Formats: sequence, structure tokens, C-alpha cells
Amino acid sequence: MNKQFMPLFVVVLLAMLSACQFENDLPENITSHTESDPALIHPGETYSHVGNGKIQDAPQLESIYTKASLSSFAQPLVNHQLIVGLKRQLRVLKYRKRKKTFKFDEMEVKLDQLERSVRSMLELVESDPEMIPQLLDAYQIKGADSKGNVKFTGYFTPVLKVKRKPDDVYKYPIYSHPKSWKGKLPSRRQIDGEGVLKGLELEIAYAKNLVDIYFMQVQGSGIVEFPDGKRMLFANHGDNNHNYSSIGRYMVSKGYISDAKTSLMSIRRFLGKNPDLLEEVLFSNESYVFFTPMESKPVGAGLVQLLAEYSIAVDKRFIPLGSCLLARVPIIERNKVTHHEYRLLLAQDIGGAIKGPGRIDLYTGIGEQARRKASALHHYGNLWLLLPKDNEPLAMAK
Repeated sequence: MNKQFMPLFVVVLLAMLSACQFENDLPENITSHTESDPALIHPGETYSHVGNGKIQDAPQLESIYTKASLSSFAQPLVNHQLIVGLKRQLRVLKYRKRKKTFKFDEMEVKLDQLERSVRSMLELVESDPEMIPQLLDAYQIKGADSKGNVKFTGYFTPVLKVKRKPDDVYKYPIYSHPKSWKGKLPSRRQIDGEGVLKGLELEIAYAKNLVDIYFMQVQGSGIVEFPDGKRMLFANHGDNNHNYSSIGRYMVSKGYISDAKTSLMSIRRFLGKNPDLLEEVLFSNESYVFFTPMESKPVGAGLVQLLAEYSIAVDKRFIPLGSCLLARVPIIERNKVTHHEYRLLLAQDIGGAIKGPGRIDLYTGIGEQARRKASALHHYGNLWLLLPKDNEPLAMAK
């Protein structure tokens, strides 16, 4: 370890301990830089990027992950929220005991490596903070362009007014999974357009319109509110195994909206003004998500409660559930990236629209404010998977 920054690292990690004494609902940053690898981003340096946050002069990365030393943290702060999230991450890994090895190109990641990475952040902060840079390495994910540019989008938990029984206003059913269905499950058109599930006692509530149900399906879960004020979580209960297609891309291809203005709100506005096109647009996506009622707060595929600004949805073929990642998160102002912040993020969920090594979904919370944050985020940053350094021989496939 570089002796020049060892004292700084100890000091700032002691600052972490102080920060952990207090509750704080606002996310605070963790930053990192490496000593020599130009493929990794150095805080404090200026990079050429366009308004969407993409770095233009980044070098090509050949593998899904490129290794670099985690040499120091710059201006780190760990708040109570992150500590809570790390503890939940251990539960995600406990649920994943059946799958012990994850392969990415020529690299293998062991389940115990992911667990020791999380425990290092939790335990060594209090017991032996100077050991953290000696135990962890960072592996940058290559992104869709193989230059490390990863698209950050947002998702949230909507609050949807529903009724238990249908009437003239609340007439669109929300379904649980048809477990006894024989053969291939029906498409969205067959379910919402042809009503093939009606009469099977799968309806768990009724909403005012299909658009609200669709966006709850895209988010993966939602909070529903009944007329008596009772709220419940409608959690993901699986899908129909049809391919997911973006209705936003479909609308752009048809010239209904412009690519630059694609967002949840622009889609909703267009469909509100053009109800005759609603079924055409929604049915262009054959994928359909089912729900199950739960007395719980929003949970992800990792079966733990999601944490706003820290939990992310990933494609688990490229980023393992339960992993801890260092992120260079784009900060948005007027739809442009003004700068990036460094944080630790936690892979606790998956999503039908999250495909490949070039995209993640950042969970922004519950309700209207969370919706606005999620809708605004469609910009680029960078990601590094954190793994134990001393277990490197196990990480590389022979």
C-alpha cells in the first residue's frame, strides 16, 4: 500500500465512524481512485464528456471486468442508510446459497468473495480500517460501448389507487400469476385486450386505467391504496416469459414522440391525448408482470427491502445479485450531467429492461418525488465491482 496516503485513509475512515452515529435520509458519497490504470476514473480530474455523461476519451476495455487496485477513498462519508443497506446485502447473499460461482468471460466470482467484500465494509471500519484497501480490489465493468460508460436509469415505487371490486371507473384488473395455466402463458394483448384471464379468480384489485398498471409493471412493484386508506405492496409475482420491448422505443420509431424527449411523463401525456393509440402502444410490449399482495415495504429480487439511492437493479448475467459496487453516478441539472458523484451501490434487484453490462437501474424511492427523480435519470457513469484482493486466485478462471 502507498504509505503517502495511508494516514489520509485512516483519518477519513474514522470520519466514516463518526458519520455512522447519526441518522441521515440523504445519500452521501463514497469516492475512489486508482494509482495508475487509465481505464479507471480519477476524482478531481477533468474528462471530456457530452451532456449525457459519456466519457469520450476513455480507453477500450477488452473484458467484462478490468482489474485495478482500490488504493484510497477521497472525501468518504458513510451514513446510516448505507450501513443498513450493507446488512441487508448479507441477507441477499444468504438467499443465494444455491449458486456459489458466477462466471464473467474468463473471471469467476465466488459467493464467499461477495460476502467478504460486504463484511469488510461493515466490520473493518470499526476494527481495523487501514486493512480495507489491502483486502479489496476494484473491477471496472466495460459498459455497452466497452469504454466503461454505463447508462444509469431510475425506477421507483408508484402509489396507485385501486378498488377490490370493479365498477364503472375502476374496471381494469390487476392479476396474480396463473400458476395452473397449461402451455405458453398469454401475451399482454391476450390478457388486457382479449381478457383471457377473466373468470379465473386471479384478479387482486382494479385500477382506473391500463397505463397505471403498465408503469407499475415496469417498476416491478407498487404501493396500492384502497378507498378505506389501507395501503399494501403489490410485489412482483413473475411474468409471462414473453420478450420485453420498450414502448418508448416503439413510440419513437412511429414518430409519436422524439427520442430526446422520451420519459415516463412524455409517454403518459401522449397516451392521455391519444387514447385511440393506447392499446397499439401498450400491446407492442408482449411482456406482462403479475403481482401478489404483501404486508411489506418494496422488496427487490434479492428479497430484501429496497433502499432509495443505494439499491440498484442489474442484469445478473453480468453483475451478481448481492454484490457491492463503487459507482460514478451522474448528477443531473436541466437534463444534462453537470458532474459525477462517487457512491457505493448495492445490487439487490433485477429488471426486464435491464440487459447487458451497459445499464443499471437506480432505485429512487416511493411516490411522486421518487417518480420525478427516476424519470430524469437516463445518463452515463461508471461502475466497479468490489472483491477481496487476497482471494484473487479464486477469482480468475484457469
